[in-house]
Amino acid sequence: MRDLSALPKAHLHIHLEATVRPTTLADLARQAGLPVPQTDGFVEFTMFNRRYLGLVPVMQGTHPILRVIDEAVEDAAAVGVVYAEFGISPAFYVESFGTLEAAVEAMATAASAAAAAHGIEVGLMMTVDRTGSIEAANETARVAVAFASRGVVSLGMAGDERNNPGVKYEEAFAIAKAGGLLSTPHAGELVGPDSVRGAVTVLKADRIQHGVRVIEDPALMKEVAELGICLDVCPTSNLMLAVVPSLAEHPLKALLEAGVRCSINADDPIFFGPGILNEYVLSRLQLGLTDEQLADCAWSSIECSGASAALKASSRLEIDAWLARTS
Repeated sequence: MRDLSALPKAHLHIHLEATVRPTTLADLARQAGLPVPQTDGFVEFTMFNRRYLGLVPVMQGTHPILRVIDEAVEDAAAVGVVYAEFGISPAFYVESFGTLEAAVEAMATAASAAAAAHGIEVGLMMTVDRTGSIEAANETARVAVAFASRGVVSLGMAGDERNNPGVKYEEAFAIAKAGGLLSTPHAGELVGPDSVRGAVTVLKADRIQHGVRVIEDPALMKEVAELGICLDVCPTSNLMLAVVPSLAEHPLKALLEAGVRCSINADDPIFFGPGILNEYVLSRLQLGLTDEQLADCAWSSIECSGASAALKASSRLEIDAWLARTS
Protein backbone atom coordinates (compact mmCIF):
# COMPACT_ATOMS: atom_id res chain seq x y z
CA MET A 1 0.00 0.00 0.00
CA ARG A 2 1.12 3.56 -0.68
CA ASP A 3 2.64 5.35 2.30
CA LEU A 4 0.04 7.78 3.64
CA SER A 5 2.66 9.78 5.50
CA ALA A 6 4.13 10.65 2.09
CA LEU A 7 0.78 11.96 0.79
CA PRO A 8 0.82 15.79 0.93
CA LYS A 9 -2.17 16.91 2.96
CA ALA A 10 -3.60 19.88 4.83
CA HIS A 11 -5.06 19.77 8.31
CA LEU A 12 -8.10 22.05 8.31
CA HIS A 13 -10.19 20.99 11.32
CA ILE A 14 -7.91 21.11 14.33
CA HIS A 15 -8.51 23.16 17.48
CA LEU A 16 -5.26 24.57 18.80
CA GLU A 17 -5.53 23.76 22.52
CA ALA A 18 -6.38 20.14 21.73
CA THR A 19 -3.20 19.63 19.71
CA VAL A 20 -1.22 19.70 22.95
CA ARG A 21 1.03 16.70 23.53
CA PRO A 22 0.12 14.72 26.68
CA THR A 23 3.63 15.26 28.06
CA THR A 24 3.38 18.99 27.41
CA LEU A 25 -0.03 19.18 29.05
CA ALA A 26 1.38 17.56 32.18
CA ASP A 27 4.37 19.90 32.12
CA LEU A 28 2.21 23.02 31.71
CA ALA A 29 -0.08 21.90 34.53
CA ARG A 30 2.93 21.39 36.81
CA GLN A 31 4.28 24.84 35.97
CA ALA A 32 0.88 26.41 36.63
CA GLY A 33 0.49 24.53 39.91
CA LEU A 34 -2.73 22.94 38.68
CA PRO A 35 -3.95 19.35 38.30
CA VAL A 36 -3.47 17.83 34.87
CA PRO A 37 -6.76 18.41 33.03
CA GLN A 38 -8.84 15.32 32.40
CA THR A 39 -9.05 14.38 28.73
CA ASP A 40 -11.29 11.31 28.91
CA GLY A 41 -14.50 10.21 30.57
CA PHE A 42 -16.95 11.94 28.23
CA VAL A 43 -19.69 10.27 26.21
CA GLU A 44 -21.40 13.29 24.66
CA PHE A 45 -20.72 16.88 23.65
CA THR A 46 -21.63 18.75 26.85
CA MET A 47 -19.13 16.84 28.96
CA PHE A 48 -16.56 16.97 26.17
CA ASN A 49 -16.93 20.76 25.99
CA ARG A 50 -16.28 21.02 29.74
CA ARG A 51 -13.18 18.90 29.32
CA TYR A 52 -12.01 21.15 26.49
CA LEU A 53 -12.44 24.33 28.53
CA GLY A 54 -10.48 22.61 31.27
CA LEU A 55 -7.35 22.88 29.10
CA VAL A 56 -7.41 26.68 29.05
CA PRO A 57 -6.29 27.46 32.64
CA VAL A 58 -3.00 25.59 32.25
CA MET A 59 -2.22 27.54 29.06
CA GLN A 60 -2.40 31.00 30.59
CA GLY A 61 0.58 33.32 30.52
CA THR A 62 2.45 34.50 27.46
CA HIS A 63 4.50 31.35 26.85
CA PRO A 64 2.38 28.16 27.08
CA ILE A 65 0.08 28.63 24.07
CA LEU A 66 3.06 29.70 21.97
CA ARG A 67 4.85 26.47 22.92
CA VAL A 68 1.74 24.52 21.92
CA ILE A 69 1.75 26.24 18.51
CA ASP A 70 5.37 25.32 17.78
CA GLU A 71 4.89 21.70 18.83
CA ALA A 72 1.64 21.38 16.87
CA VAL A 73 3.37 22.58 13.70
CA GLU A 74 6.30 20.23 14.31
CA ASP A 75 3.94 17.28 14.78
CA ALA A 76 1.99 18.17 11.64
CA ALA A 77 5.10 18.39 9.49
CA ALA A 78 6.25 14.97 10.71
CA VAL A 79 3.27 13.17 9.14
CA GLY A 80 3.13 14.78 5.71
CA VAL A 81 1.04 17.86 6.46
CA VAL A 82 2.16 20.67 4.16
CA TYR A 83 -0.37 23.21 5.43
CA ALA A 84 -2.11 23.47 8.80
CA GLU A 85 -5.02 25.78 9.59
CA PHE A 86 -5.44 25.90 13.35
CA GLY A 87 -8.68 27.00 14.96
CA ILE A 88 -7.77 29.65 17.54
CA SER A 89 -9.81 31.29 20.29
CA PRO A 90 -7.72 34.31 21.30
CA ALA A 91 -10.47 35.50 23.65
CA PHE A 92 -9.22 32.77 26.01
CA TYR A 93 -5.93 34.66 26.38
CA VAL A 94 -6.94 38.31 26.66
CA GLU A 95 -5.99 38.36 30.34
CA SER A 96 -2.56 36.95 29.53
CA PHE A 97 -1.75 39.23 26.59
CA GLY A 98 -3.78 42.32 27.50
CA THR A 99 -6.07 42.65 24.47
CA LEU A 100 -7.65 40.46 21.82
CA GLU A 101 -5.39 42.04 19.22
CA ALA A 102 -2.27 41.37 21.27
CA ALA A 103 -3.25 37.73 21.70
CA VAL A 104 -3.75 37.32 17.94
CA GLU A 105 -0.48 39.13 17.24
CA ALA A 106 1.41 36.74 19.51
CA MET A 107 -0.23 33.66 18.01
CA ALA A 108 0.32 34.83 14.43
CA THR A 109 3.98 35.59 15.13
CA ALA A 110 4.48 32.18 16.75
CA ALA A 111 2.71 30.42 13.87
CA SER A 112 4.89 32.19 11.30
CA ALA A 113 8.06 31.29 13.18
CA ALA A 114 6.98 27.66 13.57
CA ALA A 115 6.10 27.42 9.89
CA ALA A 116 9.57 28.63 8.95
CA ALA A 117 11.26 26.33 11.47
CA HIS A 118 9.41 23.18 10.41
CA GLY A 119 9.05 23.78 6.68
CA ILE A 120 5.29 23.95 6.18
CA GLU A 121 2.68 26.70 5.73
CA VAL A 122 0.38 27.66 8.60
CA GLY A 123 -2.85 29.65 8.65
CA LEU A 124 -5.09 30.63 11.54
CA MET A 125 -8.86 30.31 11.78
CA MET A 126 -10.34 32.81 14.21
CA THR A 127 -13.24 31.18 16.01
CA VAL A 128 -16.62 32.69 16.89
CA ASP A 129 -18.29 31.25 19.99
CA ARG A 130 -21.79 30.33 18.86
CA THR A 131 -23.02 30.62 22.46
CA GLY A 132 -21.71 34.20 22.74
CA SER A 133 -23.13 37.57 21.76
CA ILE A 134 -23.50 38.92 18.25
CA GLU A 135 -21.37 41.90 19.28
CA ALA A 136 -18.52 39.64 20.41
CA ALA A 137 -18.73 37.69 17.16
CA ASN A 138 -18.58 40.87 15.11
CA GLU A 139 -15.54 42.06 17.07
CA THR A 140 -13.85 38.71 16.49
CA ALA A 141 -14.53 39.06 12.76
CA ARG A 142 -13.16 42.61 12.64
CA VAL A 143 -9.96 41.59 14.42
CA ALA A 144 -9.62 38.57 12.13
CA VAL A 145 -9.83 40.82 9.07
CA ALA A 146 -7.22 43.15 10.58
CA PHE A 147 -4.83 40.20 10.64
CA ALA A 148 -5.73 38.90 7.18
CA SER A 149 -2.26 39.77 5.84
CA ARG A 150 -0.52 38.38 8.92
CA GLY A 151 -1.64 34.78 9.06
CA VAL A 152 -5.39 34.75 9.72
CA VAL A 153 -7.09 33.15 6.72
CA SER A 154 -10.58 32.16 7.87
CA LEU A 155 -13.42 32.74 10.31
CA GLY A 156 -14.79 29.66 12.01
CA MET A 157 -17.48 29.02 14.58
CA ALA A 158 -17.53 26.43 17.34
CA GLY A 159 -19.61 25.47 20.35
CA ASP A 160 -22.81 23.56 20.97
CA GLU A 161 -25.01 23.67 17.86
CA ARG A 162 -28.10 22.66 19.81
CA ASN A 163 -30.33 25.71 20.33
CA ASN A 164 -27.53 27.95 19.06
CA PRO A 165 -28.16 28.49 15.34
CA GLY A 166 -25.17 29.82 13.47
CA VAL A 167 -27.25 32.01 11.17
CA LYS A 168 -27.58 34.68 13.88
CA TYR A 169 -23.91 35.48 13.23
CA GLU A 170 -24.56 36.43 9.61
CA GLU A 171 -23.03 39.88 10.07
CA ALA A 172 -19.77 38.50 11.47
CA PHE A 173 -19.31 36.17 8.53
CA ALA A 174 -20.21 38.94 6.09
CA ILE A 175 -17.47 41.07 7.65
CA ALA A 176 -15.02 38.20 7.26
CA LYS A 177 -15.93 37.47 3.65
CA ALA A 178 -15.74 41.16 2.73
CA GLY A 179 -12.29 41.24 4.30
CA GLY A 180 -11.03 38.38 2.15
CA LEU A 181 -11.32 35.57 4.68
CA LEU A 182 -12.79 32.13 4.12
CA SER A 183 -16.07 31.29 5.85
CA THR A 184 -15.53 28.01 7.71
CA PRO A 185 -18.26 27.46 10.34
CA HIS A 186 -19.08 24.29 12.22
CA ALA A 187 -22.41 22.84 11.11
CA GLY A 188 -24.09 19.49 10.65
CA GLU A 189 -22.58 17.75 13.66
CA LEU A 190 -25.03 17.82 16.58
CA VAL A 191 -27.81 19.30 14.44
CA GLY A 192 -28.96 17.97 11.09
CA PRO A 193 -29.21 19.35 7.55
CA ASP A 194 -30.92 22.60 8.59
CA SER A 195 -27.67 23.66 10.24
CA VAL A 196 -25.76 22.94 7.04
CA ARG A 197 -28.30 24.83 4.96
CA GLY A 198 -27.87 27.89 7.16
CA ALA A 199 -24.10 27.69 6.78
CA VAL A 200 -24.45 27.49 3.01
CA THR A 201 -27.16 30.07 2.36
CA VAL A 202 -26.63 32.59 5.17
CA LEU A 203 -22.98 32.29 6.22
CA LYS A 204 -21.81 31.68 2.63
CA ALA A 205 -19.53 28.85 3.73
CA ASP A 206 -16.44 28.02 1.69
CA ARG A 207 -15.83 25.01 3.90
CA ILE A 208 -17.93 23.46 6.67
CA GLN A 209 -16.37 21.95 9.76
CA HIS A 210 -18.00 18.50 10.03
CA GLY A 211 -21.12 18.88 7.85
CA VAL A 212 -21.57 15.12 7.68
CA ARG A 213 -25.27 15.20 8.47
CA VAL A 214 -25.93 16.71 5.06
CA ILE A 215 -26.17 13.04 4.07
CA GLU A 216 -29.69 13.14 5.55
CA ASP A 217 -30.89 15.57 2.86
CA PRO A 218 -30.04 14.34 -0.67
CA ALA A 219 -31.12 17.59 -2.34
CA LEU A 220 -28.92 19.68 -0.05
CA MET A 221 -26.06 17.22 -0.45
CA LYS A 222 -26.31 17.67 -4.22
CA GLU A 223 -26.26 21.44 -3.78
CA VAL A 224 -23.18 21.29 -1.56
CA ALA A 225 -21.47 19.11 -4.16
CA GLU A 226 -22.36 21.47 -7.00
CA LEU A 227 -21.11 24.49 -5.06
CA GLY A 228 -17.81 22.74 -4.36
CA ILE A 229 -18.05 23.36 -0.61
CA CYS A 230 -15.56 21.20 1.26
CA LEU A 231 -16.61 19.33 4.40
CA ASP A 232 -13.79 19.10 6.93
CA VAL A 233 -14.63 15.65 8.26
CA CYS A 234 -13.36 14.09 11.52
CA PRO A 235 -14.29 10.37 11.64
CA THR A 236 -13.09 9.48 15.15
CA SER A 237 -14.58 12.63 16.65
CA ASN A 238 -17.91 11.79 15.03
CA LEU A 239 -17.80 8.32 16.58
CA MET A 240 -16.79 9.44 20.07
CA LEU A 241 -19.39 12.22 20.22
CA ALA A 242 -22.15 9.89 18.97
CA VAL A 243 -22.69 11.70 15.66
CA VAL A 244 -22.47 8.24 14.07
CA PRO A 245 -23.24 4.96 15.85
CA SER A 246 -20.21 3.17 14.39
CA LEU A 247 -17.36 3.76 11.98
CA ALA A 248 -18.99 1.29 9.63
CA GLU A 249 -21.89 3.72 9.34
CA HIS A 250 -19.78 6.85 8.86
CA PRO A 251 -20.94 8.70 5.71
CA LEU A 252 -17.52 9.87 4.42
CA LYS A 253 -17.34 7.32 1.61
CA ALA A 254 -20.95 7.95 0.58
CA LEU A 255 -20.35 11.70 0.56
CA LEU A 256 -17.35 11.29 -1.72
CA GLU A 257 -19.28 9.00 -4.02
CA ALA A 258 -22.00 11.67 -4.22
CA GLY A 259 -19.43 14.19 -5.43
CA VAL A 260 -19.05 16.13 -2.17
CA ARG A 261 -15.57 17.46 -1.54
CA CYS A 262 -14.18 16.33 1.84
CA SER A 263 -11.00 16.70 3.82
CA ILE A 264 -9.91 14.30 6.56
CA ASN A 265 -9.02 15.73 9.97
CA ALA A 266 -8.40 14.87 13.63
CA ASP A 267 -10.40 17.65 15.37
CA ASP A 268 -9.04 17.26 18.94
CA PRO A 269 -6.28 14.64 19.23
CA ILE A 270 -5.70 15.05 22.98
CA PHE A 271 -9.30 13.89 23.51
CA PHE A 272 -10.03 11.56 20.61
CA GLY A 273 -6.64 9.90 20.21
CA PRO A 274 -5.77 9.71 16.51
CA GLY A 275 -3.78 12.40 14.75
CA ILE A 276 -4.36 13.22 11.11
CA LEU A 277 -2.18 10.41 9.74
CA ASN A 278 -4.08 7.90 11.87
CA GLU A 279 -7.35 9.30 10.52
CA TYR A 280 -6.15 8.69 6.96
CA VAL A 281 -5.17 5.14 7.89
CA LEU A 282 -8.54 4.60 9.55
CA SER A 283 -10.31 6.00 6.49
CA ARG A 284 -8.48 3.49 4.32
CA LEU A 285 -8.80 0.42 6.54
CA GLN A 286 -12.14 0.93 8.30
CA LEU A 287 -14.13 3.27 6.06
CA GLY A 288 -12.98 1.59 2.86
CA LEU A 289 -11.63 4.61 1.01
CA THR A 290 -9.50 3.81 -2.02
CA ASP A 291 -6.16 5.50 -2.53
CA GLU A 292 -7.78 7.58 -5.27
CA GLN A 293 -10.39 8.80 -2.78
CA LEU A 294 -7.74 9.48 -0.16
CA ALA A 295 -5.78 11.51 -2.72
CA ASP A 296 -8.96 13.41 -3.59
CA CYS A 297 -9.44 14.23 0.10
CA ALA A 298 -5.84 15.39 0.35
CA TRP A 299 -6.22 17.59 -2.71
CA SER A 300 -9.49 19.05 -1.45
CA SER A 301 -7.83 19.82 1.87
CA ILE A 302 -5.13 21.81 0.12
CA GLU A 303 -7.11 23.45 -2.67
CA CYS A 304 -9.93 24.56 -0.34
CA SER A 305 -7.56 25.95 2.29
CA GLY A 306 -5.88 29.29 2.84
CA ALA A 307 -2.58 27.95 1.51
CA SER A 308 -0.57 29.92 -1.03
CA ALA A 309 -1.06 29.44 -4.76
CA ALA A 310 2.49 28.16 -5.03
CA LEU A 311 1.91 25.46 -2.40
CA LYS A 312 -1.33 24.42 -4.07
CA ALA A 313 0.42 24.06 -7.43
CA SER A 314 3.33 22.03 -6.07
CA SER A 315 1.04 19.85 -3.95
CA ARG A 316 -1.11 18.97 -6.96
CA LEU A 317 1.98 17.58 -8.70
CA GLU A 318 3.13 15.73 -5.59
CA ILE A 319 -0.30 14.15 -5.02
CA ASP A 320 -0.38 12.99 -8.65
CA ALA A 321 3.12 11.53 -8.21
CA TRP A 322 2.00 9.76 -5.02
CA LEU A 323 -0.90 8.17 -6.88
CA ALA A 324 1.37 7.10 -9.73
CA ARG A 325 3.41 4.95 -7.34
CA THR A 326 2.54 1.30 -7.08
CA SER A 327 3.39 1.11 -3.35
